[in-house]
Amino acid sequence: MTKPSLPAIFIGGFIALIVLANAIFVVPQTAQAVVMQFGAFVREEKSPGLHMKIPFVQDVTLFDKRILDLDPPETAVLLSDQLRINIDLYARYRINDPFQFMIRARNEEGLNNRLGPTINNKMRNELAKVNLTDLLSEKRDDVMVAIKNSTEADAKNFGIEIVDIRIGRSELPDEVSASTFARMKADREQRAKEARAQGAEKATQIRAAADKERTVLLAEANKQAQILTGQGDAAKTKILADAYGRDPKFFELYRTLEAYRAAFGNGDTTMVLTPDSDFMRYMKGY
Repeated sequence: MTKPSLPAIFIGGFIALIVLANAIFVVPQTAQAVVMQFGAFVREEKSPGLHMKIPFVQDVTLFDKRILDLDPPETAVLLSDQLRINIDLYARYRINDPFQFMIRARNEEGLNNRLGPTINNKMRNELAKVNLTDLLSEKRDDVMVAIKNSTEADAKNFGIEIVDIRIGRSELPDEVSASTFARMKADREQRAKEARAQGAEKATQIRAAADKERTVLLAEANKQAQILTGQGDAAKTKILADAYGRDPKFFELYRTLEAYRAAFGNGDTTMVLTPDSDFMRYMKGY
């Protein structure tokens, strides 16, 4: 038996390495594989590590098994209050059936091109039931859940599971923004006018009530003052009458001295009287 030559051994070993390298494939921790043979499905490999296949006959395609992003193009949506807004929606999904995903979408870009418009249509249908206030409130989460639920059947056809759907950005078109802001400004100005009018009316009522209370208080005070003045004058008259009744001469002297005090009290009064004037009768002895 002839011993193989060294070159033949090297060539055989090289061919064996090539065959072995083509028969072994690695599935990373974050991936899953689909094994195909002449375009027909053979099996799936979802566990990480080394795996075997028939060399040169079977092909392996890897798909990520982590959560991936689906970003449909921005689209215009008409809300229930007839307000048109631009919505940029995104979805997060996981590939559950890699073979179904491969034959329906082929890759992530293909999924975005085929399922993206469907998600946008579902979003339009759901947002047509709500208004802008709902979209900016806590009801937004309920709308997102409704969109997610409505797309689950379509997602299964592509071998994926929709994990979450969110609105990344929503804004009014430029022409709608201008009219909306103008309407909001007019509404705020109208409310401000109403508030100022109500405030002016309230201020008038308060001032009227205060003026009325002031008038009543002044009238009551004037009434009490007149009553007290009358009572004082009556008491004074009574005292003077009593004094006059007890000693008319002393009372006459007292009243004359008061007249002197009133006439000469400031020190700058000049009077021209005859010596026998009755007004000066009590001064004749001085």
